[in-house]
Amino acid sequence: MRVSRYFAVGTVSLLALAVPSALQAQTAAGDPDDGSREQIVITAARSILPPNALPLTVDIIDKRSLDQQLAISGSVTDAVSTLTPSFSPTRQKLSGAGETLRGRSPLYAINGIPQSTPMRDGSRDGFTIDGFFVDRVELIYGSNALQGIGGTGGIVNQVTVGAPAQEGISGRVLLQGTADDGFTSDGIGGKAAGLIQYKTGRFDASVGAAYDRRGVFYDGDGRRIGLNLTQGETQDSKSWSVFGRFGYALSDTARLDLIANRFALDGDGDFIAVPGNRTTGIPTSATRGNPPGKPAANRAESLSLSLTDTNLGGGNFVSQIFWNRTHDTFGGEIATQATFQDPARAPVGTLFDQSENRSRKIGGKLSYERAVPGLEALTLIAGVDVLWDKTEQRLIATDRVWVPPSDFRSIAPFGQANLKLFDGVVRLAGGLRYENVKIKIDDYRTLPSTTFVACSATVTTNCGLSTYGGVAVAGGTPKFEDLLINGGIVIEPIAGIRAYASYAEGFTVPDIGRITRSIDTPGVNLNNFLDISPIVSNNREIGVEVKRGPVDASVAYFWSSSDKGQLLIANPGGIFDVQRLRTEIQGIEINLATQLPLEGSRLSVGYAHLIGRYDSDASRGAPDGIVDTDLDGTNISPDRINVAVSYDKGPLSARFQTQLFLSRTFHGKANPDQRNNFGGYAVSDAAVRYQTGFGGLSLSAQNIFDKFYIDYSSDTRLPTDNLSYFAGRGRTFALTWDYRF
Repeated sequence: MRVSRYFAVGTVSLLALAVPSALQAQTAAGDPDDGSREQIVITAARSILPPNALPLTVDIIDKRSLDQQLAISGSVTDAVSTLTPSFSPTRQKLSGAGETLRGRSPLYAINGIPQSTPMRDGSRDGFTIDGFFVDRVELIYGSNALQGIGGTGGIVNQVTVGAPAQEGISGRVLLQGTADDGFTSDGIGGKAAGLIQYKTGRFDASVGAAYDRRGVFYDGDGRRIGLNLTQGETQDSKSWSVFGRFGYALSDTARLDLIANRFALDGDGDFIAVPGNRTTGIPTSATRGNPPGKPAANRAESLSLSLTDTNLGGGNFVSQIFWNRTHDTFGGEIATQATFQDPARAPVGTLFDQSENRSRKIGGKLSYERAVPGLEALTLIAGVDVLWDKTEQRLIATDRVWVPPSDFRSIAPFGQANLKLFDGVVRLAGGLRYENVKIKIDDYRTLPSTTFVACSATVTTNCGLSTYGGVAVAGGTPKFEDLLINGGIVIEPIAGIRAYASYAEGFTVPDIGRITRSIDTPGVNLNNFLDISPIVSNNREIGVEVKRGPVDASVAYFWSSSDKGQLLIANPGGIFDVQRLRTEIQGIEINLATQLPLEGSRLSVGYAHLIGRYDSDASRGAPDGIVDTDLDGTNISPDRINVAVSYDKGPLSARFQTQLFLSRTFHGKANPDQRNNFGGYAVSDAAVRYQTGFGGLSLSAQNIFDKFYIDYSSDTRLPTDNLSYFAGRGRTFALTWDYRF
């Protein structure tokens, strides 16, 4: 396994585009004794400056490391979470709600194309492409003025396979089988994928398809893991992914690329959930059955056209236009406490419904980078990003609108400068981004909702039916403008030893769909409704990095704040609404990797500590700007220690890794529910691969010690919901054959 850590800067952009394939693999060999490392162009940054010139933290998960993690867990999101201490543990579900990077939401992108929906976050953006077509993953940490809308916690950019390097036909084939510890028939899954590449002269093409059939999951006690039928599952599902890349080299430096991707994941609907018991520690399970309505599903389609030239007028030119469409179908249910219950349509407890997010994005970007003639130490970048998004959320069983059609437009010009001083010992970087956002929502009416609380000997007040919502809301076209700044300094007195400090502002909109659908106060006008104002986060970071000889170490301390952050709070029906209040997050990340005495072996250790707090007085309508209560598990990840030992020499490679999630108790003025405290757990995985003369064979085991545990998300939210008390996946084997030709 190899995860390369670099420090990169404010040239990172949410709409960043992969530079030409020749640059994607650009490296510069260095003497390992002087601290230099191979140099990789970060395609999620609008700069071809070396990473050590840019003062923020960037990790690169290369193809070999990614494939190893995909063999263990099966998804890019799980791979990123496993290798990144400050990334929260995944829910092992289709939904990534509550999964954070440095305590804030990351932005998922494919070749720089944002996968999120800014107006209504369906939390499906981690499953929009099969990992088979991803060449590497670039992780950029923290808010940044050039990331644009989204990604206040950072960006997870999935760079797809590049253009073929050799003339003629080449490609790759993968076959994989997975099974639970007991090799149960309904727990067996399989995957088949193939990619064919062709190059002739200036033209090249890459086309491929992947099919993945997943069985049900079993926990460490041999029990079926419960299904979240509403938010969606990766277990008991199948997915299709098709990919195409067509390129033409206009010259030695200019290139035209057309990239298309379609991904669809559909639940099979063969099982229904069996409630667990939080009091006795029995998790939610599953049994065969036919859940009502359509199974939860996810579909994403994207198309992009880029024109790049690394030597246009002596500078680097990057342009891209893109189109992206997503359909997120959620499961449904009949419940006595639900937003969907409208007494005017049917008696409470009898009305079934389910929702679907529909989003379409069109965007473009342009940037140009060049050293100033006569002052080559100063590099300037200028560009502009534009994005149009149209989103709505409908109830598809009764054909009702839950989140009204919402139009979003963003235009953001930016500029960046990087100055090299004292022959590169000191570098200064800084820039500006002007964010101009317009939102348009027509007049609409929120859905009436009914909550039923049964009367009993202990509950004699506030019981019975309670109806809320169903109010008219005046639409509007609110506009938001902000000038975002970033700046930093890098000091590298000795090759391979660097220190840096940076300040950057991030900008995003809250989950406006959750806000608009939950308005229950008459007379609201969206033109002056403060709850939909943007989230502006201020991110500060200092760090030190040592890359010399066998040692690769780094430490970074960061803290961020936002005056009107976003907090997810469960309403009485178990659906999460948004509250806007001040939040502050701080943390430290420590990573150390070193070679071991045995040639080809390596030890790596990572640690992340995060603290997040919010102003609880704001939730009571009296904000005082003082953060006084801990963020809960829905909004921040636990502290974590990662330890891994790997071996890679000749045809044999192997890895053993352990993730230790530390216990957490939530305190504060708002008296957090102590049932949501986290007890902690540890999970270990192993993988071994042998390269034969006809492809590579690998055997991997997730949770190799078959540890039973309740996952972090389930343990720290909805303390009375026995249908959302999920155990983590038990020991799972995967056998993979991978052949390249």
